[in-house]
Amino acid sequence: MKELSMHILDIAQNSISANASLIEIIIDEDIEKDILTIIIKDNGKGMNEEILKRVTNPFYTSRTTRKVGLGIPMFKAAAEACSGFFEIKSKIGEGTTVKAVFKYSHIDRAPLGNMVDTLLTLILSNPNIDFIYVHKKNNKSYILNTKEIKEILGEVPINNIDVLKWIKDNLKEGLKDLNENL
Repeated sequence: MKELSMHILDIAQNSISANASLIEIIIDEDIEKDILTIIIKDNGKGMNEEILKRVTNPFYTSRTTRKVGLGIPMFKAAAEACSGFFEIKSKIGEGTTVKAVFKYSHIDRAPLGNMVDTLLTLILSNPNIDFIYVHKKNNKSYILNTKEIKEILGEVPINNIDVLKWIKDNLKEGLKDLNENL
């Protein structure tokens, strides 16, 4: 995949398939330490040890529509190709945490990509799931929590077009602020 945001979308889709009601996406850009960390954590059904051992194999998938599962193996390969590492932890009934660490300045590291559209796609398509997005860059951070937004909205659905426009503008402004004065 040409952008890391597409990996994030793919892993979040796995969380949705695992019946998660809460998905946390954490991006930590520590330029001073030359490390980019991406964590996707869910409270879905989780995986047993046997599946957990096989999930990074591209020739294993739990899907019945095809015989290969490339999302997790490709994310793992992307991190490892950039002097980083990949880990996945899961517990039945508690959920799964996927962590990919990249050397920030590595020449082969894909750009982060369009996190605004990635998050909007997830929120629009899954209004009953809560998303917490935390993006850190050195000593600054931005947080978007759809559970808090839903509490403020009351009866107004989070996938209402006006709400989505506000979320989009908030994301753009928050990410812009992260990149200023670095």
